Amino acid sequence: MSDYRQDRSGGSSFGSRRPQPPRERDQLVYGLHAIEEALKAGKEFNKVLVNRQLRGEGLNEIKRECRQRGIPVQEVPAEKLNGITRANHQGIIAFLAATEYMPLEEVVSGLFEQGEVPLLLILDRLTDVRNFGAIARSAWAAGAHAIIIPAYNSVQVTADAIKTSAGALNHLPVCRVGSLDKAVDYLRNSGIQVIAATEKAVNPYFNEDFTGPLALLLGAEDEGIHPDLLRKADVLAKIPMPGKLDSLNVSVSAGILLFEAVRQRFQP
Repeated sequence: MSDYRQDRSGGSSFGSRRPQPPRERDQLVYGLHAIEEALKAGKEFNKVLVNRQLRGEGLNEIKRECRQRGIPVQEVPAEKLNGITRANHQGIIAFLAATEYMPLEEVVSGLFEQGEVPLLLILDRLTDVRNFGAIARSAWAAGAHAIIIPAYNSVQVTADAIKTSAGALNHLPVCRVGSLDKAVDYLRNSGIQVIAATEKAVNPYFNEDFTGPLALLLGAEDEGIHPDLLRKADVLAKIPMPGKLDSLNVSVSAGILLFEAVRQRFQP
């Protein structure tokens, strides 16, 4: 068993008045020219799928732009593209993000300029959209300032994620980064303490100080926090579980830690 992890039973329905985001199939852009124009217009993509046999300068330009903006590009068989849409996709399909990703440096510098005490979440390789949405809802309720996710091997902000978050992802900044290792280095160099939730820790979370600038690091459902990333954390903290289970759904773990920060920051 490793770090507090996401399981695939998480997520729930939150109320009847949540915003209704566009359907996933309405978020496709396909064809070289259409994708190129969308990029020029500043559209955000969660990912771009390319026929692995496709070549050409137009494709190279799209790849360069995606690389500069941290947009994942995956080479796939033609059959996968045909299974997504039967339209004339020209060997390339892009998935529009349901929100605008925010630069991490801009978010952090803005918080300090406004006199805020940062409260951030770092999600390492989470893939279940329902748990992502549930975490976002808890984060928004707890007054967190942003969620940080990696560009690859991670859930992205989709219409389903927004729906599961009860609309919280319409308001809570999400920072997509090319490297969580570099993001953690940046946060620590900026004076933000990184606390990793892991059962490998000795101290329980409630013995740690959550009152200063803080980023909470939680891991994936199957593999937990990557060992290299775990070593970069300032503090390792565990959630004691005296019962017969030895793991929690990652959205539950996130809620516990977020509201410990609320308790410590608002206690008399």
